[in-house]
Amino acid sequence: MIKRRTLVGAAASLACPIASIAQHPAKVYRIGFLEGTSAARYTNRLEALRAGLRDLGYAEGKNIVIEFRWAEGRYERLPGLAAELVRSKADVIVAGSPPAVQAIKQATSVIPIVMVAVGDPVAAGFVASLARPGGNITGLSNINVSLSSKYLELLVAAVPKLARVAVLVNPGHPTHAESLRNIQTSAKTGGVMISPLQATTASQVEAAIGAIAQPPSSALIVLPDPLFLQQAPHIAELATKNSLPTMFWTRELAEAGGLMSYGPNLPEQFRRAASYVVKILNNAKPSDLPVEQPTTFELMINRKTARALGLTIPQELLLRADEVIQ
Repeated sequence: MIKRRTLVGAAASLACPIASIAQHPAKVYRIGFLEGTSAARYTNRLEALRAGLRDLGYAEGKNIVIEFRWAEGRYERLPGLAAELVRSKADVIVAGSPPAVQAIKQATSVIPIVMVAVGDPVAAGFVASLARPGGNITGLSNINVSLSSKYLELLVAAVPKLARVAVLVNPGHPTHAESLRNIQTSAKTGGVMISPLQATTASQVEAAIGAIAQPPSSALIVLPDPLFLQQAPHIAELATKNSLPTMFWTRELAEAGGLMSYGPNLPEQFRRAASYVVKILNNAKPSDLPVEQPTTFELMINRKTARALGLTIPQELLLRADEVIQ
């Protein structure tokens, strides 16, 4: 009898720690997300980020919480939103554009930051080098600064006798000055006049497009920017009404009515960003994680918009397109 009680007691003592381990809640990580536009403009990218996290075993309501902050196209809101994420004690913060990275970089040098879709992170001062980022920032570059001269090349191929190209720039964007210089340098060899148009608000965007409207040999390059992403459908509509062929940086904007887009698949970049987040949650240091660059790029042509512009896209350019929207 004594032996039986001893065994039962021993079994109970062994069971207690096991039960206590089973009942101990798993750690829930807090992921911050900062962007200069609105959630409505980021649907595909957010779905891709969440899918990438789920594939790696991290899901909202299970072991992560994502704190979103959106500036709705207003740069002046970014510093305050960045400060909120720092106060929330996020384990890692994802920033989806250069202005967002710039704001969160100024807010913290401690919390790890995963940047996505940054044109030239070295020139912007976000990382020391692509191979060895240093500091608390790493992630993915979309190399749009390097691609900016390609925007001009494709417009020249699409629009016969193109003489003037307006470039919509936001003076507060960390990489627009470099992108504009690249376009201007390329234009010197092609005899195309470049007209920079500055805009920092929605009303200025509309006024800028109105300033270049009507000349039949003009076109518009819209550089990557949260404000311009927020206004993209309106920009595409205004440009078409004013007979302006447009070049955007991502396929969603060609789908929204722009004439063309050229660049990497941004939802795929956000899916890839999930691997950086998970590595950091597993104690990797951002300074040790090389910045990833895209290797494939998509050319999208909206033939419906071309017809509305009275423009016939050359067959050789259509054949180069990854997708033609009819």
